[in-house]
Parts: sequence; structure tokens; C-alpha cells
Amino acid sequence: MNYNKFIKNHNIKQENAFEYLYKNFIPTIATHSYLVDWDKVNENRKKYELLLNNLNFLLNKEETFKEDFEYLFRDNPSIVEAFPILLATRDNNLEFIDNEITLETKKYILKKPNLINIDIIEHYYNFIVKTGLKDLFCIYNIKNLIDYVFGVEVGLNSNARKNRTGVSMENIVFYYLEQFCENNDDFSIIEQVTQKRIKEYFNYTIEIDKNSRRFDFALFNKKNKKIFLIEVNFYSGGGSKLKATAGEYKDLEILLKNQGITFIWITDGKGWKTALNSLQETFEKNDYVINLNMLKNGILDDICK
Repeated sequence: MNYNKFIKNHNIKQENAFEYLYKNFIPTIATHSYLVDWDKVNENRKKYELLLNNLNFLLNKEETFKEDFEYLFRDNPSIVEAFPILLATRDNNLEFIDNEITLETKKYILKKPNLINIDIIEHYYNFIVKTGLKDLFCIYNIKNLIDYVFGVEVGLNSNARKNRTGVSMENIVFYYLEQFCENNDDFSIIEQVTQKRIKEYFNYTIEIDKNSRRFDFALFNKKNKKIFLIEVNFYSGGGSKLKATAGEYKDLEILLKNQGITFIWITDGKGWKTALNSLQETFEKNDYVINLNMLKNGILDDICK
């Protein structure tokens, strides 16, 4: 930890600096749109709208289902491209165990087939029977597949909440970094920073620990050619990832510091309450482990100037 000026200005004792860090973690960065991205849901639903309107033809036709399916398939074989979303997946290449004794598998490519014959029709008919789609069409009293898929999309969209948390954290941090640069003309900022981008934007060559390394942000002081590499994350819950991240950033600090580069780790979230020992180890080894509250209160002025 190396922000003595900040803790002094905020009347924090040196021995209480880590306590100040974790006691000022915020419980959430979720916005009101965190639970469901309705625009994305509607956009995804529209991709299938024409195919779903075609498939509505099969609803509640149990007695004539097979012949109606054959008729519809011959008329528009593209209907198979809507099968994955009806099963709440975006994967259009599916493979299943077809015989649990012999372990034989059967593969389904859910794209418009180039050839239509009785074998192809039977292949896709077996798919909708064995996956339960026939029951969806015939016995569950579905009135409109477009409305049904809207509900499926809401469910799938909820799986993206983790990504939305990451984006929210980056957006919040970017706001403060941008404000800092606007108030300090010597500084500039780039996002999603790779070794190549640092060379292109700042004519600065760095050594990295792995080719896939991508920093969330870089601040560059044009006056003294000083670079600050920044990683950000937010943990609302616990898990092994927290301990691994803390260990990784401890090693990264050493690598960058040996090159004269300042590494800033901005992290937050109540998930850290389950891994405080790991966080404290990195806090004591690294110069700058900070949270959003500290960022809001101007710690960049103490770190970068």
C-alpha cells in the first residue's frame, strides 16, 4: 500500500488502511436495468419472428401433427433454425446420446438443409419428438410461439447478468478516469489495453506475462511518459476466483513495477468479505489496491500526480 497522502487527508491511521478499504466496499453496482435488458430481449425475439409465425401453424394439432410438420417443412425448411431458441439454447449444432447401451450419438445441424427428402424430414421430426418440442406444440396449450420465445429470451438474458456487472464496473471507473483526464491535460486514457495498443497509442513497449493479457484501462502522462495500467472487477459473491485473482495481481505488480509501470487494481463488492485474507496479502504487497469509494474521493490525484 502506497497512498499515504490519501489516508492522511482522510484521517485514517496507517494500521487501519486495509480496514478502511474493505469497510467501504459497496454492496452493488447493479442499475435498474440489471435484471433484464429488455431491448436486447426484444431484438433477439425479432430475429425469429417470421419463423415462429410459420411454426404457429403446428400449435394444437396433435392428431395431424406429423403430416402438418412435413407439409410445413417442405414449404419452409428454414423453420429448423428456430428449434434451438424453443429449447432455450443458442447452439444450432447439437449432439445427443442416441443409445445409452452402445453410446452411439446423433448429431443435428439446425440450419436450413440443402436437400429435402423423406429421410431429412424424418431426421428433424425425430428431433422435435425426442426433445419434447412436439409436446410443446401439442399439449401445453401454447397460444403463440412469439410470446413464448419472448419469455425464453428473458430467461436467457438473465444469464448475462455477470457480464452486465463487469460492464457496469468498467463504466463507473471510466467516468472517473475520464474526469481525471479532463482536469489534467497531460493525461490520456485508452480502454481494453493490449501490449500492441500501448505501443500504437503511446509508443511504449511493455513486457507482459501472457499473450492474452488485456488490461481494462491505461492512463498515460504525456509529459513524463509515465504509464498506469488498471484492472477493475466487482465481486458480489464469493468463490475461488477471488483468491486466484488476488494472487495473480500480486505477481503482475512485480512484473510491471520492474519496468517502471504503475499498476492500479480497482476492486469492490461484498464478495470480498469471504476472501479478506487473500485480499489483504495483495493489499500489503501492491502499491495501489483501491475501491470505488476511494476513486470517487480523488485518490487518482495522489497516485498519478
